[in-house]
Amino acid sequence: MPVPTDPLLAADDDARVLARTLLSRARHASLAVTDAQSHTPGISLIAFGLDPDGAPLTLVSGLAPHMAALRAHPEAAVMVGSPGAKGDPLTHPRLMIRVRAELIPRGTPEHGDLRTHWLGLHPKAKLYVDFADFAFARLTPVSAILNGGFGRAWRMGPDDLRPA
Repeated sequence: MPVPTDPLLAADDDARVLARTLLSRARHASLAVTDAQSHTPGISLIAFGLDPDGAPLTLVSGLAPHMAALRAHPEAAVMVGSPGAKGDPLTHPRLMIRVRAELIPRGTPEHGDLRTHWLGLHPKAKLYVDFADFAFARLTPVSAILNGGFGRAWRMGPDDLRPA
């Protein structure tokens, strides 16, 4: 019996550029988590950006169900990429990243640096960034799949997503 071949290509320079472009332009993303109580999957729309080192980052309210999910199960997935104004949405590029979430403690120098950086990306967050229940979550990539449109998909590692 023949062994099925992997339909995903190994990352190349063109795929890396496309993935890094999707990441750098994204200001929102979909976050898939495992619910803390039911252990079932859930998806949330989140504010998104990259930290100064190019790692995915979000700011999350402690009141949001996905915050409890990340605390209980830090393994999650993020999807960036938006369909264009025309055409089939499945022909537009998108990037799914398996991540491990790390909450950044308030009062640390790192939190202060991320706050300043985040407000540069999301100035309207000034209204709530300092609320006690909000925390930054760094979403460290574990692996990724880049779908560049119909028939174009690549398997990627963390190094493929880092800024060049």
